[in-house]
Amino acid sequence: MSKRRTAIDLFCGAGGLSAGFEMAGFTVLAGNDLFEAAGRTFSETHPMAKFIPGRIQDLDTDDLLKTAGLKKGELTVLVGGPPCQAYSVYNHQRGMHDERASLFREYLRIVDALRPEWIVMENVSGIFSIGGGEAVHAIQKELSALGYSVEFDVLKAEQFGVPQERRRVVFIGNRIGAPIKHPVPTHGPGLKPYVTIQDAISDLPALENGEDCGVAPYATEATSDFQKLLRGNLIEVTGHAAPRLGQVNLDRLDHIPAGGSWRDIPFDLLPAGMKRAKRSDHTKRYGRMTWDGQACTILTKCDIHWGAYIHPDQNRAISVREAARLQSFPDSFEFSGSKTEQYVQVGNAVPPLLGKAIAEALIGCMEEHEAEGSDAA
Repeated sequence: MSKRRTAIDLFCGAGGLSAGFEMAGFTVLAGNDLFEAAGRTFSETHPMAKFIPGRIQDLDTDDLLKTAGLKKGELTVLVGGPPCQAYSVYNHQRGMHDERASLFREYLRIVDALRPEWIVMENVSGIFSIGGGEAVHAIQKELSALGYSVEFDVLKAEQFGVPQERRRVVFIGNRIGAPIKHPVPTHGPGLKPYVTIQDAISDLPALENGEDCGVAPYATEATSDFQKLLRGNLIEVTGHAAPRLGQVNLDRLDHIPAGGSWRDIPFDLLPAGMKRAKRSDHTKRYGRMTWDGQACTILTKCDIHWGAYIHPDQNRAISVREAARLQSFPDSFEFSGSKTEQYVQVGNAVPPLLGKAIAEALIGCMEEHEAEGSDAA
């Protein structure tokens, strides 16, 4: 019988990466984050794990091991995604001078103290553009100094069954001499078809602008494998509430067809700043989704002024539940905090199905290494 595979999640947020690892069979023992509302969500949705609130700079590694019930060197994998704002292409002041860009060094401090067999570290692909890749080289160099072989790859969420175009750079490493392999895409040309927005959200109740359905029955039976997976055995949906848009935005939405954008809005209705925009700019602004496509990257604010977050055929922005579906969160996840905090938790997360693919790739590497050890013996 194989030993129990354990994980600790740093910068865990609501626990998207943890959820994916649990889907693959790992036992998540603990999570740490500064965001209080996300911590409440993590605690509710990962009852086997202990949430440790506070800054990672203040995280005592002896206490962390005690909380997890482990000794140094016993943890299977330490996962974490240091805050990405300093790296993101959406942050035009990004750079290594940003305090958040050095938080990966805190992750490395924890690695050194816990000595997990494996590490998984993820971030946005914008990390490559800082100082000519300074952050990437620092991560590799410092992990190597700690005895870890590390490989990185840029993963596309839609290639792993997530109905969203999202890029994440994922570092995988180990100190045990095992092979390192990133997950192989399962969806795309010649593979399973991409999961569409229709596959993801078409079973959810219709909403008016600003309406909160509370706890409500699903609108239809599950019509896709994706819906069946995320619904589980639930018969009612929660967290399905549309933000309230002002009248001027509703007037704009009337002119935007599926697949359309700000270009379809009459000039006199455009926001002042966008009246000066080039037609080639801001391609996702005021975008309306299409049933047969994938979502654009779900951000921490599903603000129609910034992206394609308009429902395919209802004149409103997508709900927290719809954003969570597009991130592949199970419907059993109920996000704590205000609506604003809920959107932040969803947008900051690693899509659970992407996390599951990463975890399964690790298991494959572990089993290959164990088999090599058996052969050598």
